[in-house]
Amino acid sequence: MTLSIMKQGRWTPFLYLLPALVIMFIFIIYPMANTFVLSFMDKTGTQSAAVDCMPGEPCWGVLENYRYALTSSDMLTALRNNASWLLLMVPGTVLAGLFFAVLADRVRYEALAKSIIFMPMAISFIGAGIIWRFVFALESGGGQQIGILNAIIVGLGGQPVAWLSTPAINNYALMVVGVWLWSGFCMTILSAAIKAVPTEILEAARVDGANEWDVFIQIMLPMIMPTIVVVTTTMVINVLKIFDIVYVMTGGNFGTEVIANRMFNLIVTDTGRSMAIAIILVLLTVPIMIFNMVRFRQQEAMR
Repeated sequence: MTLSIMKQGRWTPFLYLLPALVIMFIFIIYPMANTFVLSFMDKTGTQSAAVDCMPGEPCWGVLENYRYALTSSDMLTALRNNASWLLLMVPGTVLAGLFFAVLADRVRYEALAKSIIFMPMAISFIGAGIIWRFVFALESGGGQQIGILNAIIVGLGGQPVAWLSTPAINNYALMVVGVWLWSGFCMTILSAAIKAVPTEILEAARVDGANEWDVFIQIMLPMIMPTIVVVTTTMVINVLKIFDIVYVMTGGNFGTEVIANRMFNLIVTDTGRSMAIAIILVLLTVPIMIFNMVRFRQQEAMR
């Protein structure tokens, strides 16, 4: 009887985990494994990738889809654009979030200010893209400008600008939308970190003659730096997967293609290539996730 109870107790945790494991297998493990297999097929996802090799052209055999993902002109544009998003939007969003967090912490209507700044996060990214398409809209037929920015420019005597179809500026216009959306998220996390800084330390520094800038740079910033790193790495992952804004506002046209958008555009006609791009996208995000987990464990060990 005792042995039967012991065996039952040994299997009980697995019975509780079974529903979650089944769901994880169906929706995560199997799709990932299938994606990996399809990435080694031909571009249609039905035969060996070697059938896509053309005489006289470079061929990577079963890795032919990966050759396309790493060397084609369309993908090089997408990779370059993603790199630009990483270099500009990530620091821009984190700095904007930090700026808002510091300012909101010093006003009496803090809750209202934070609610307004965080409000874009409550909008779906598709909805935000549609809103900003109207902001950047261009009336090229000589009629009245309905886009807010061009209406202001024309009202000041200038010429309307094709914000979304001019390659020199359209990626930056899309990044502005990304910063607008994610600044509230960064502000919320960083504001919590700022409030966790002991006020006694800050007051002691002020008593010793430090001005507000010195207090922020020499005391507050180092103490919230672990949170800034976590927010930054989280934003890096989000930017690597950026899709909604580009898809809604430009569809990847006019030189705005990004990795996720390219993967989506190929998924029906060139499934194998799309799956190879998906694997590359996963490989780009995994090291950042591992870095975050290592930092979390180090912080827990220090406590």
